[in-house]
Amino acid sequence: MTLILITSLSGYMMAQGMPVYDNTNFISLAKSLVESAKQTSQLLKSVEFLKQQKENIEKVNNVIKQLKAVKELTKNNQKLFNMVQKDLRDILNSPYIKVDEVDRISESFNSIIEQSLDDLDFIAQILSSDTLKMTDAERAMFLKEKEQQSKQMVADIEQKTRLYKSIISFRTMQDKINNRETNY
Repeated sequence: MTLILITSLSGYMMAQGMPVYDNTNFISLAKSLVESAKQTSQLLKSVEFLKQQKENIEKVNNVIKQLKAVKELTKNNQKLFNMVQKDLRDILNSPYIKVDEVDRISESFNSIIEQSLDDLDFIAQILSSDTLKMTDAERAMFLKEKEQQSKQMVADIEQKTRLYKSIISFRTMQDKINNRETNY
C-alpha cells in the first residue's frame, strides 16, 4: 500500500536537485571580461593619443595664423616704406611746398615710420623669446591687432599723401591763375 501510495503520489511530486554550474560558461565569461578590459584600455590610449594630436593641430594652426599675420605685417610695412619713399620725395621736391612746411611734413611721415619700426622690433621680441609667457592664441591675437594697426598706418600715410598732393595741386592751380598772361 505504501508502494501504491508512493507511486500514485509520484505524479504530483517534483524532483529537486542540486544546481549544476557549467565551468565552460564561467571561463568564457572571464575571457570576455579580460578581452573587454584590453579593448577599454586600448580605447583610453586612443582617446589620449587623439587629444594629444588635437593639441598639436591647434598649435600648428596657431603658428600658421602667426605666420600669416607676420607676412601681412611685413607686406604692410613694405608698402608703407615704399609709399613714404616715393611720395615723400615727390611732395618735398615740389616747388609749391614751402621751406617751413618741409620739416613738418617730414616729421609727420617719420613718426608713422618710426612707430612701424618699433612695432616690428617688439613683434620680433615676442616671437623670438618667451619672456612675456604668452600662449600661442594670445600671440596670434596680438599679431592680428598689430596687423590692423599697420593697415591703419598705411591708410594714414595714404591720407597724408592725398592731403599734401591736393595742397600742391591747389597751389599749382593758384600759381597758374596768378601768373597767366592776359590778352586784352
